[in-house]
Amino acid sequence: MSSRKPAKTAGAAVTVKQATLDLLRAFGVKKMFGNPGSTELPFLADWPDDIDYVLGLQEASVIGMADGYAQATRNAGFVNLHSAAGVGNALGNIYTAHRNQTPLVITAGQQARSILPLQAFLYAERASEFPRPYVKYSVEPARAEDVPAAIARAYYVAMQPPCGPTFVSVPIDDWTHQTQPVEARHVSRELGPDASAIKALAAALAASKNPALVVGPGIDRAQAVDLMVRVAEKAKASVWVSPFSARCSFPERHPQFAGFLHASPGQLSEALRAHDLVVVIGAPVFTFHVEGHASIFDGATTIFQITDDPTAAAATPVGTSIVATMKPALAMLLDLLPATKRAMPEGRVLPPAPPAADPIPVNFLLHMLSEAMPADAAVVEEAPSHRPVMHEFMPMRGQDSFYTMASGGLGYSLPAAVGMALGRPDRRTVCLIGDGSAMYSIQALWTAAQRKLPLTVVVINNAGYGAMRSFSQVMQVRNVPGLELPGIDFVKIAQGMGCDAVRVAKSSELAAALKRGLAHDGASLIEVMVDSAVPVLYAPRS
Repeated sequence: MSSRKPAKTAGAAVTVKQATLDLLRAFGVKKMFGNPGSTELPFLADWPDDIDYVLGLQEASVIGMADGYAQATRNAGFVNLHSAAGVGNALGNIYTAHRNQTPLVITAGQQARSILPLQAFLYAERASEFPRPYVKYSVEPARAEDVPAAIARAYYVAMQPPCGPTFVSVPIDDWTHQTQPVEARHVSRELGPDASAIKALAAALAASKNPALVVGPGIDRAQAVDLMVRVAEKAKASVWVSPFSARCSFPERHPQFAGFLHASPGQLSEALRAHDLVVVIGAPVFTFHVEGHASIFDGATTIFQITDDPTAAAATPVGTSIVATMKPALAMLLDLLPATKRAMPEGRVLPPAPPAADPIPVNFLLHMLSEAMPADAAVVEEAPSHRPVMHEFMPMRGQDSFYTMASGGLGYSLPAAVGMALGRPDRRTVCLIGDGSAMYSIQALWTAAQRKLPLTVVVINNAGYGAMRSFSQVMQVRNVPGLELPGIDFVKIAQGMGCDAVRVAKSSELAAALKRGLAHDGASLIEVMVDSAVPVLYAPRS
């Protein structure tokens, strides 16, 4: 008698569409984000009631909403785009999702396989290559029956640290083909650290006279902020935020919080000059924005890095990199770290409340907004010219409190705030955005209004691209065209899309407007006319 077990009987055949919908349910997917086109209609026909289809009015907004929702729920966002044209519209925010390390599974329609050789209208030539290299996995399956397995693989890859977007192109006629069901599997996602490397780091922290911890967005993504605080307190180390961190990974009112590192090599090196040991956790070493000499790499400072991104580890120019996910790495470090007799470092001192004035100073607006927001509100920000002032006057509480785009590309944060509000319907989301940034994806307001989301959009209107005004001064260039944006009425735009909206031009009107907007049952917009003085982002060149 043979000892072999009988083969498992295959399940009854189902359509590709049914197998895909069953997979989405197994992955815990509650919403599908999209903007429909003709090549997607067979997939969308007779859409089921248990998966909410979230309509966005342009594909960049659709990706941004899915990104915000995925960050809020910590599960992959699922997106359906329209063939090559829709993917093209979405590419900017696909790049941002790549830089944000946000898990997304993006599907796009394709023309019928039978007419692809004829270069049919709306077909995508080499569809899987279009979004590369900003997706972790990209495929147009060879056969219709392979589509569910490709979508399953896309999900597992998207959710594996470092997370990111994936892409599957699906011909229009694939959805009705028969296939076998695909069973969802469990794939573990934590990566343990090299114990000897963590021991070396613990020893270096014990021996250091003045260590610094540089925290990045990977900590908040991993829900490891509380663990990070415990490590910092046991190490008695100063805590800095990495340049351009897209999340808040340490409470910014904590007594050990030292501040935010510049993206200028010289200014960053000067900020860390007094530290003999720098440990970068959940961030690259380092993200710079302007050129200059990074003296921190000259050898006087010992550098360690903990990252879940092997590519970031490979790019690090000096020091020791430990590749691991945040929770196991920080837990092991906390366990191995000895008590220290070092004095507790002094953190930064917050400035006093700024005075009211007219025109409204940006620091006054941000202070008032910080005071008015609910304690559990999340801020989604895209006001790059005002970020230094925000750092001073809007200290974030830590876990799940702050989000922005890691790419530097505008048009992300307004739709991301809509997705955030969809994923956290029991709490207020605040979108803090500049007037220039707001116009990139303004149509996302419609989705927020239609769904009465708990979202308040605060538009900082300085009638231009403030960041570019600043850079033109830093780079000592003059007469740059295209920096002024007069005549945009955000109140009328928002009201036209169904939002409650108000404009504030006097400091005396601000408190009442913020109170009203933050309490509104549904989506609201507050346009604040501010002083148009040029902000200082970096120290000018000497």
